[in-house]
Amino acid sequence: MASIELDAIDRRILAILQENGRLSNQDIAERVNLSPSPCLRRIRRLEESGVIRGYVALLDAQKLGLDLLAYVSVRLEKRGGLAVTAVREGPAGRAGTTHAELFRAAVQTWPEVVACHAMTGDMDFLLRVQVEDMAHFSRFVQDQLLHHPSVIDVKSSFSLDTFKETTALPIR
Repeated sequence: MASIELDAIDRRILAILQENGRLSNQDIAERVNLSPSPCLRRIRRLEESGVIRGYVALLDAQKLGLDLLAYVSVRLEKRGGLAVTAVREGPAGRAGTTHAELFRAAVQTWPEVVACHAMTGDMDFLLRVQVEDMAHFSRFVQDQLLHHPSVIDVKSSFSLDTFKETTALPIR
């Protein structure tokens, strides 16, 4: 996908919105030295082009009782068994469906998985899993992850402490 042309004002608007997405258009316009109408047009262009994907509230996992953060590397079956996998997977499965497609579909239904990345190297996917505690993690791994017919190997690491976490992208 081609990137959109951004000027210095667009970049400043994006930086401001990453810092506080609840600011009014008036406040943003003042900060970038524009009148409200052109500022709003720029924001709408950024939204319509997909540079701004949406607006969310960032929640504190620990205050919600989700105290355990795990990173889970997953390796999938690479060959054979597709027909069996498609049958076992139910309506989501179909003839010719790959293990990766089935796994990607399953991940979308697991609320414990807050991020999933396809990876290079020995493992196929890296999951960021946020759960209440080790018992919750164990249930997730045993009942969901290892139960998935495409999964052949799982390796987990647990976060001991978080000293940097941001959703802000480096805008240049």
